[in-house]
Amino acid sequence: MIKFICPLIVVKDTKKAKDFYEGLLGQKVKYDFGENIQFHGDFSIHLEEHYQGLIDEGVEHKINYRTNNFELYFETEDILKVESRLKNVEVEFIHEIREQPWGQRVMRVYDYDYHIVEIGETLESLVLRLYKEGKSVDEIVKRTSMPLEFVNSVTGGRNE
Repeated sequence: MIKFICPLIVVKDTKKAKDFYEGLLGQKVKYDFGENIQFHGDFSIHLEEHYQGLIDEGVEHKINYRTNNFELYFETEDILKVESRLKNVEVEFIHEIREQPWGQRVMRVYDYDYHIVEIGETLESLVLRLYKEGKSVDEIVKRTSMPLEFVNSVTGGRNE
């Protein structure tokens, strides 16, 4: 059996990347080996210069950035606060907060190495927001495709 451990992204500057994920997104460092940093939640950043040496044994394997084919996904209970924080620094937005077809509000930005970072409101926050907007439990289940048991657990099962 093979056990998946974590995604690992390559960065040009581990300090700058650490500042982004730890300072701006509030992730906590689990292990800091300098060239390789793992965060709680189990994703890692690895210094490009070092990583290139690990994968390149006589054959050129160029590291490409801004490929737009992978993203790191985070959730928050206060998406407006996070959006405001990111607007106050030099972060390139792919798009500001927008609503997904199932109702969840998300935004996407590039980190400093042009990896896509998606930040969405928690699914619990989504359910509570729709409930506070006057949607019934049944309407929330239909709108979000979330299981009735989950929506009931968040709303207390009140179908008002």
